[in-house]
Amino acid sequence: MTLGQVKETTCAATPCADKFLPYINDTCDKYGINTPARQLCFLAQVGHESAGLFYTEELASGDAYENRKDLGNTQPGDGRKYKGRGLIQITGRNNYKTIGDSFGVDFINNPTLLGAKNANLCSPDQLKYAAMSAGWFWNSRKLNDIADKIDIKKPIDQGDNLTHYIEMTKKINGGTNGLADRVNRFKIGAKFF
Repeated sequence: MTLGQVKETTCAATPCADKFLPYINDTCDKYGINTPARQLCFLAQVGHESAGLFYTEELASGDAYENRKDLGNTQPGDGRKYKGRGLIQITGRNNYKTIGDSFGVDFINNPTLLGAKNANLCSPDQLKYAAMSAGWFWNSRKLNDIADKIDIKKPIDQGDNLTHYIEMTKKINGGTNGLADRVNRFKIGAKFF
């Protein structure tokens, strides 16, 4: 993908898009995000989740995740330690372990490798893992299959396109939080694909 496609679809500032461009392209190659519909959906959703490729760590403290056994947070401090990180917020000890096993990286003892407070504070490794973790999440939820059902020549906010986009959003967010913004980013990006 080009810098313009990444910048416009994610609604990112040029410096953030430029920092993430090689890592996003590597992520898309690795996880088969390789058609215009897949790339457009991925960028629009990631753009919303990261506020334009800026935040790579959840703004909240993580206290809400303390003692959440469904996330594997069984040790004191796990909520803060394993709060959401990456371009799609990977959350919880279990997910950090699973993604670490997949990448061959110890995210349990090095959770901040998935992202710093924001892109301006990220090392190259943090930028890489923030992007790659989003691809891992995308792949684990089979979101390419949903993106393949979206016709980018038709409006995203109508009919089957909207139905599929809502389904995708629910798999990422658990609900439809930020749907209007996600749709808007898709519409902006569609001009560049």
